[in-house]
This record gives sequence, C-alpha cells and structure tokens, in this order.
Amino acid sequence: MAGFDDSAVDLHSIGNATVLLRYGDLTLLTDPNFQHRGERAHLGYGLTGRHLTEPALAPQELPRLDAVVLSHLHGDHWDRRARQCLDRSVPIATRPHAARRLRSWQGFR
Repeated sequence: MAGFDDSAVDLHSIGNATVLLRYGDLTLLTDPNFQHRGERAHLGYGLTGRHLTEPALAPQELPRLDAVVLSHLHGDHWDRRARQCLDRSVPIATRPHAARRLRSWQGFR
C-alpha cells in the first residue's frame, strides 16, 4: 500500500479484544478490559465469562491515548476498570447505543 510504513506500527495485546495500537504518533486502545484471572465478565442476557489470564498491562500503565475504539458495550469489551480509570477526555469511537450509555456514565465522550 502506497504511503504505509509498517515499521511505524506497534501492536500490543493486553488480553481478550484489548489491543494497544501505535502508528507513528497515533495511539489507540481497542475494547478496554482489564479484568484479572478468575473474574467474571457480564456478557448480557444473564451470561458471564470467566477470565483465564491476567491482563498484560494495567490501565495505569497505558501511554497517553488519542482515542478508544469500542466495538460493543459488554463486560468483556468494557469493564469496570476501564470505566473507573480511563481519561474521560479521550474520544471513544463506538456504536450509538454504547455512546449514549458512556455519556451518561460520568461524562465519557
């Protein structure tokens, strides 16, 4: 692809669907989930899943983020640690339903 420099890309898997992506000066986080091994994630409709591994990073270890990409608002893609620890001024790209819920939760945008 013209203009694409793959040497400028850095991907770091944190766990589940949570990925830290750096491309040049741009830093994105996908589907932030920082649950620990043994903790349960609420998946909707009364379903839960149990984490089998520890996250590779804690929210406090993240670099400055330019944005968060959230595919959908279930406990395995957005957990209470994300809700408590992420900077509310960081833009979140997500679906309309999730965007409405996030705005009502402590002012995420």
